[in-house]
Amino acid sequence: MVRFAGKAADFLRIGHRGAAADAPENTHASFARALELSVDMIECDLQLTADGHVVILHDWTADRTTSGEGAVQELDAAVLRSFDAGAWKDAAFAGERVPTLDETLDQVLPAATLNLELKCKGPAEEGRRLAMAAVAAVRQRDAMGKVLFSSFNPEVLNELREVAPEAPIGVLWNQEDYSLAFEIARHLGASSLHPYAGHITGELVATAHAADLAVYTWTENDPERIAELAELGCDGIISDFPARLLEARAILLGRA
Repeated sequence: MVRFAGKAADFLRIGHRGAAADAPENTHASFARALELSVDMIECDLQLTADGHVVILHDWTADRTTSGEGAVQELDAAVLRSFDAGAWKDAAFAGERVPTLDETLDQVLPAATLNLELKCKGPAEEGRRLAMAAVAAVRQRDAMGKVLFSSFNPEVLNELREVAPEAPIGVLWNQEDYSLAFEIARHLGASSLHPYAGHITGELVATAHAADLAVYTWTENDPERIAELAELGCDGIISDFPARLLEARAILLGRA
């Protein structure tokens, strides 16, 4: 599933939390909008609830993107999913719920692939529980070839690698020095490096490619800059505006 782009215009179009600019992030509405805009992949955030369910929510708490409050890891899934996850964005989205991983896999995978970001700041045991639950849901659907697991937390990725030796792994990174990122990627047998878009240079991309790592960068919303990142060799580009990914592709095709 992880691939190198080849030509610049062939970069993977990746919707950030679905289509986060158009719909409430990490909801079914956001995923549906991203699919309407022909993304190749959707990036979303996985966390474990107090009762062991994997849900899709970015922040450590429910406060910003739902009508409720509280830390995700301290809430049961039923309580978290009783909150409204859409009205904060616009009244038109009232009634959206925090999706489960199972629901998201079933919604997205028939049409696109998924970048599943594992979010965990607790002990290794918690990271292992999250990894095991996420892997079980993917394996149940025989979908390991349609997902990419990523995280900023190398301990969680270590747990994932132990649980699923076959899983494609992406190393998320936002520090200016990438030497440790490459070391982590080698240790894990990662498939891709996910650098911050502001750090992308031709040299960084070339170094990643020489290490057999695809480069999926985040998060860029300007079509001209997206096109530039693709010309620098980025294999996938994450954006809040999937329509602008299409604009960038048109720009690149126009230059060909």
